Amino acid sequence: MKARILALVLVFVLAISAMGASAQEGGSIVDVAAGAGSFNTLLAAAEAAGLAETLATGGPFTVFAPTDDAFAALGEDVINYLLSDTELLTSILTYHVLDGAVASTDVLGMLVDGMATAPTLNGEELTITFDGAVARINQATLDLGMIDIAADNGIIHVIDSVLLPTIELPEVLAVDFDGDINITGSSTVFPLTVNAQERFEAEGYPTGNITVDEVGTGNGFDNFCTAETAEEFEIVDASRPADEDDIANCTAIGRELIEFRVGTDALAVVVATENDFVQGATLEELALIFTAENWSDVNPEWPAEPIQRFIPDTGSGTLDYFVEEVFDEDSAPILAAPNTQRSESDNVLVEGIVGNPFAVGFFGYAYYVENQDTLRALDLEGVTPTAVTAESGEYPLSRPLFIYSDPAVLAAKPQVAAFINFYLTTVNDNIIEVGYFPASEYALNVARLRLLAYTSMAM
Repeated sequence: MKARILALVLVFVLAISAMGASAQEGGSIVDVAAGAGSFNTLLAAAEAAGLAETLATGGPFTVFAPTDDAFAALGEDVINYLLSDTELLTSILTYHVLDGAVASTDVLGMLVDGMATAPTLNGEELTITFDGAVARINQATLDLGMIDIAADNGIIHVIDSVLLPTIELPEVLAVDFDGDINITGSSTVFPLTVNAQERFEAEGYPTGNITVDEVGTGNGFDNFCTAETAEEFEIVDASRPADEDDIANCTAIGRELIEFRVGTDALAVVVATENDFVQGATLEELALIFTAENWSDVNPEWPAEPIQRFIPDTGSGTLDYFVEEVFDEDSAPILAAPNTQRSESDNVLVEGIVGNPFAVGFFGYAYYVENQDTLRALDLEGVTPTAVTAESGEYPLSRPLFIYSDPAVLAAKPQVAAFINFYLTTVNDNIIEVGYFPASEYALNVARLRLLAYTSMAM
């Protein structure tokens, strides 16, 4: 362990020396941050929260300082909301501060197997990790060229994203809303949203009818962002982020897409349990499996039998994601492949594969879990899809899951804001049972913060 610590210290010292950023002394933490010119939002936030004087005169402190770009990633509306809510802003800012001057060598001395925790002035702990190349504070990457920046009353370490403590949403009160909710979009997110719907209704919330349609992510965005159909829908389920066309279409009709991360999916590539010759594949082999004529064309040791493919239809976020990862965004080869059946329904795809030793397909991990008695998921690049490999990104076909809405919808229809509140508050209670994996706590906190910001604008 001592040898490892010395090696880590050397990495930090070399990084500091290379960047020449370790000796910016003279003045308080506030003076040094102001002089750098890239922490204007942090300083404005500290001023709004009444913490600027404390950081200028108190201490010693250790500050993990997000840059202006890190704050900008939260969005202008969220930043404006935080500047108006001093209690929440104070909680977030003090989550970036440790009591005492903690240098990088002190941090390294705390590590056990590459990880440590540190209490903040907020009262919650930060998680510190270092794998020999990348240092992180929670989800934020530590800029190894901008650590140990000395001030008269402490030390500054620069990070690339804002740290968020636990963000709690207000309790949903059933007496405050009523009305229908219409949801469109991804068949992958569909079971997660239906689970939230069922639990929401079981809690006795007096909304009207909640309708959840599974038409694919692309079709869902089209429904939500086209003038002729937009008024029919309040929420979009999406298995990929909104793209430039989706955003432009919504903007053209006066809608703004607000993104809420709700989970993580591992896209499963499956064969029937009767298939005894394919255990796994590389991404290169996967591209051949979904374009070649026969199994033996991919691997001469496999049967000289036609590959029968069952894939999501165009307009599906699942297909979009698979094409992006396996075919470098070119859908022509997989759409032109022989013996290929497409469907918007994952159940139809399952039915086509079950019992057929020469069939193959792909869909969200949840559908594999429901049918793992008759289907088998392939390892990809030697990695099996699990909660751990999906969240870490080690499994090649893992992806985030979202729901989207619009500020005007949240303002006009409190039942929609209440449902999203319930969704974001309780999603992790059942997500594993549904067949997906939790989003990181940071991603959920960002989603909750967005909901707070946009619902406050509606008041």
